[in-house]
Amino acid sequence: MSPIGVFDSGYGGLTVLREIRSLMPQYDYLYLGDNARAPYGPRSFERVYEFTLQAVRYLFEQGCQLIILACNTASAKALRSIQQHDLPAIDASRRVLGVVRPTVEAVGELTHSRHIGIVATQGTVSSRTYELEMAKLHPDIVISSRACPMWVPLVENYEFDSPGADYFVRKDVEALLATDPAIDTIILGCTHFPLLYNKVRTYTPAHVKLLSQGEYVSRSLADYLSRHADLEARLSRGATARFLTTDDALHFASAATLFLGQAVEASQISL
Repeated sequence: MSPIGVFDSGYGGLTVLREIRSLMPQYDYLYLGDNARAPYGPRSFERVYEFTLQAVRYLFEQGCQLIILACNTASAKALRSIQQHDLPAIDASRRVLGVVRPTVEAVGELTHSRHIGIVATQGTVSSRTYELEMAKLHPDIVISSRACPMWVPLVENYEFDSPGADYFVRKDVEALLATDPAIDTIILGCTHFPLLYNKVRTYTPAHVKLLSQGEYVSRSLADYLSRHADLEARLSRGATARFLTTDDALHFASAATLFLGQAVEASQISL
């Protein structure tokens, strides 16, 4: 078995896995959520890097040739170091990819005003990774970012559709748009946030586009595999999906069913 590994600090990466499997159901997938140590957003660069590298090593040990960091915080704080410093020593033929660059590539075609907003965790906002990637690909785009520390807890505690969620989502969306009225596209810069999509849409003007990452990450991955035939040939094709968590397996399976829209079974592991 050589599944595609998908890693997140919690449940949010399941929204990315759902889109990837929808587009490419033929491959095997292995999802790992580090729920016992979530959330990653408030943690330091060093700690996020440490935790993410542990997960990457574990998934490699399970046979993964390719790993998607379906977590904006891990992509922002750990991906570059892992790609540049750790992969050459572990196995230069394997790959670890993130969700930031595919998102940045996509937004250039969506915005007309060239003013965009980003809602994300404090960790992703503080890293300025989106600004750095945007400067490389779309230097004309103006970015306004808003850290939304309450959004992940709302999702993780199944409150994303509650009246309480309205208060925080409205507050953050209005604050973001107030910083730059020219914003015409908002990136949901956390893989948890698609579950708050309807709330965000409610408090966002109709002309403002909302970019949910799963669709664009899945397309980017399909394109990547079409351009890397040697890697693609090493992936197993059994159309299976397995789920691992560092926390309680039954609790994870219950929540994962909500994110994926189908029943799942999970196993607990230690990193």
